[in-house]
Amino acid sequence: MPKSPASHDSEQPPAIPFTPPGLTSGTWNRAAGRLLAKMLGEFAYEEIIEPVPDHAAPSSASPARYTLALDDGGSLSFRARRGAYGSWRVDPDSIEHGGRPFTDPLAFLVRARDRLAVDGATLGHLLRELTTTLVSDTGLDHGALTAAELADLGYAELEGHQTGHPWIVLNKGRIGFSATDSARWSPESRRPAQLPWIAVSSTLAAYRGVSRLSHPEDLYARELDAPVRTSFAAVLSARGLDPDAYLYLPVHPWQWDEVLLPLFAPAIAQGAIVPLPTDGDRRLPQQSIRTFVNLDRTDRHTVKLPLSILNTLVWRGLPTERTLAAPAVTSWVCGLRDADPFLRDECGVILLGEVASVTVEHPLYDHLPEVPYQYKELLGAIWREPLQPRLAPGERARTLASLLHVDREGRSFTAELVSRSGLAPTVWLQRLFSALLPPLLHFLYRYGTVFSPHGENAIVVHDDHDVPVRLAIKDFVDDVNISAQPLPEHDSMPDDVRKTLLTEEPAFLTQFIHSGLFVGVFRFLAPLCEEQLGVPEAQFFSLVRAEILRHQARFPQLKERFETFDLLTPDIERLCLNRNRLHLDGYRDRPDRPHAAVHGTVPNPLSPAR
Repeated sequence: MPKSPASHDSEQPPAIPFTPPGLTSGTWNRAAGRLLAKMLGEFAYEEIIEPVPDHAAPSSASPARYTLALDDGGSLSFRARRGAYGSWRVDPDSIEHGGRPFTDPLAFLVRARDRLAVDGATLGHLLRELTTTLVSDTGLDHGALTAAELADLGYAELEGHQTGHPWIVLNKGRIGFSATDSARWSPESRRPAQLPWIAVSSTLAAYRGVSRLSHPEDLYARELDAPVRTSFAAVLSARGLDPDAYLYLPVHPWQWDEVLLPLFAPAIAQGAIVPLPTDGDRRLPQQSIRTFVNLDRTDRHTVKLPLSILNTLVWRGLPTERTLAAPAVTSWVCGLRDADPFLRDECGVILLGEVASVTVEHPLYDHLPEVPYQYKELLGAIWREPLQPRLAPGERARTLASLLHVDREGRSFTAELVSRSGLAPTVWLQRLFSALLPPLLHFLYRYGTVFSPHGENAIVVHDDHDVPVRLAIKDFVDDVNISAQPLPEHDSMPDDVRKTLLTEEPAFLTQFIHSGLFVGVFRFLAPLCEEQLGVPEAQFFSLVRAEILRHQARFPQLKERFETFDLLTPDIERLCLNRNRLHLDGYRDRPDRPHAAVHGTVPNPLSPAR
């Protein structure tokens, strides 16, 4: 007697549960040891913990042994070197508990929870974020490339080999993703995807574009082949809907399934949101995880899509107001560059503008100021100018973060590039600083405007000998701030830009360069250069200071601005990125995005007084 389909299915062998590649005891222990060392170093930097030196006044020139008491009366001991900005560099192989090697950051959190002043709810989430970060780290270790192999990769491909934020300990927590989701959508999965699109009624969606893309059709003509546009219109017409009354945008498949389908169900049922097929282009997720580079058509825009997962400090959505304002902000910032011969011609700075956006309002959440901010960043898209067409022949681009990468053999990516350049290490570093700093300083001093030039947003453009030659910058709307002190250069700023951009007093505006570049990147790069290039940390920062002074000498007419936006003060405020999660916001919902905590001050190695 034939078996019914149901009984046949029930006799099928069960599928083997998904297990991330590289999840073995060896890779786990190596990744755990590195992450524990990072945790001890960054928690000590932010004064969440206060390790005690085994001997008085340890020398910063060589590692010393420190002891940290645990809640149960036991202690950890480790060797660490102190560095600029009060930083700590902990040796993973030196960490001991009870005289035996210790490599378990999860056990450390549990054994030090009272000393860390972490409540039970926060601790539970911390352990989850820490575990998922470690799983991703083991995946990165599995089949990791050498520094030499990484140096041959293109900009988009290199992104998938990076290890994440160097300062934030739980940098790949991605709360909301399952293990399978991470394997499919994380940058380290290196898996291109074809994104589906949707059509949204103009009663819910709004389009904005720079002047050359002022109409949606201007954008779609560049981004979508004619047969694709025809097929999209046919889907709408088949349902009796007018294609001219809809806007098109790609969506992240995870966001559609997990967030949009449930929360926009009424609009989908009524035909205000209509699913469409993919456009056929393969796109690769970048380090920001919600940003995709087009692999098949490098002349087409990078797309930034909301992704309702909690990673690092915030939910990774797209704020409605900022998405709407993105093209206007781009036009204003690029206008400053285009009218300034120094920025335009001498620096050749590349500004990857956010040139078009579609914002979709949620009928309820966007009108409820008291609800958690994650519910006001659900649906939209930003189109950013692609990098590759803006490079000259022979130029190669790499994010600033890549310079911090160290391969499994212990060789740094920076050391590989310096070797390939044929330059002396100090000369190569001078070229790096002369590529990075002048445009950032000029925007600050001349226009009272700062970017957050952290490792992901700042892109170093190298020549065909791997020598840094200029800077590219992205993520304007999220990371551009202006001086709260009025400046004549702000008179040309449109009202919608002024309303959108965050403002800070001059004394704090400099923090975006300090925390984004000097503390967030150079604090880690300097000891690497000392270890692998033979450039002492003090010399590293003297080269940085020399570049700042060289720029100031180039523009003596801006002397008052150098004093207003003073980067050379003896001390700077200590911004803390890990304290926010442990002590301030934890995992609670709030109506506004959180900001980095401030805790005390640290000595500024760029100050003449230091």
